[in-house]
Amino acid sequence: MKIIDITRPLSNSTVVYPGDTPPVFAQHDQGQYLISDLCMNSHSGTHIDAPVHYLKTGDTIDTISLSRLVGPCRVLDVSHAGREISESVIKGKLGGTTRIILKTAFSKCTTFRKDYPSMTLDAARYLIKNGVQCVGIDSFSIEAFICDGAVHRELLGNNCVIIELLDLSPVTEGDYTLVALPLRLSGLDGSPARVILLQDEVHI
Repeated sequence: MKIIDITRPLSNSTVVYPGDTPPVFAQHDQGQYLISDLCMNSHSGTHIDAPVHYLKTGDTIDTISLSRLVGPCRVLDVSHAGREISESVIKGKLGGTTRIILKTAFSKCTTFRKDYPSMTLDAARYLIKNGVQCVGIDSFSIEAFICDGAVHRELLGNNCVIIELLDLSPVTEGDYTLVALPLRLSGLDGSPARVILLQDEVHI
């Protein structure tokens, strides 16, 4: 089994969404051991959005079902789509999978830009119509920088968990097993997460 880590490193220099608190890590030498203080936003780095993030009601990050975040998934390479990932880009490509990961041209970017790739409302509705329970993307947000929150509400309001700011640069389109585990932060709207893909290795 091949393990592919698709989590962005989280550090003092991690790029953040405008207005978010930048991560600050301070390590202390206590003589016999090292210990660190962490100060960061709940949506720092690679992270998972819980329904309460945009709905202000419903599941928090500690109550969402982990079954939505662990299991078979499909990575779709949509890097050709440009800024907007519309229904036409993903239509007919889900393969019956309930977990979808979108690889855009943003995976290798380390600085913020307002024109990051994002999903349109018709694409979000298409995912819900086809029973998708989890969608991930490698850009800052599933939704455009200038938005009204409709994409988030469509997905989260239909129990589709969102994973954002993945690193999909080492991943090719195809089928994998997804493991995305948020911290068990009681009552919160989101959490940084360690996200990996598992792939069966073929030996000839």
